[in-house]
Amino acid sequence: MTAEVRIIDDGRTLTVHVPISLRRRGGRKLVITPDGSNPWTPPRVRVDSALVKAVARAFRWRKLLESGVYGTIDEIAAAEKINDSYVSRMMRLTLLAPDIIEAILNGRQREDLQMRELFRPLPAEWSRQRTIVGSSYGDSLIGTKRSGQNAA
Repeated sequence: MTAEVRIIDDGRTLTVHVPISLRRRGGRKLVITPDGSNPWTPPRVRVDSALVKAVARAFRWRKLLESGVYGTIDEIAAAEKINDSYVSRMMRLTLLAPDIIEAILNGRQREDLQMRELFRPLPAEWSRQRTIVGSSYGDSLIGTKRSGQNAA
């Protein structure tokens, strides 16, 4: 499929044929571009509220620990009435690379990124985190190579 432009004999009418197909996704219509062509719109930002909430909670709890409001994770768990192992897993989010955190907050994380992936123990090295967590978007985001640099 290729785009086609025709000018009618009268010289005043221009017909442009652009091959597209429409698909329904979640009640919305999605334009699918032909194979081999680049979509003309930038990727849509998809802020995952569950991921954002988890990151915000983790940093809030870290601040409460650092400021001395609570002395241990057990105290936070008791105050929040949740399991201490859950608090521990959430606190690991504060150890993610800054660009991974930024991507999550801005909705630019990999589309299929799930909380369970972030709850698994991740390496302390940010470059290895980027490799594991990855990204599906541009070179300024997580998991990609920047010009002249290795992401890993």
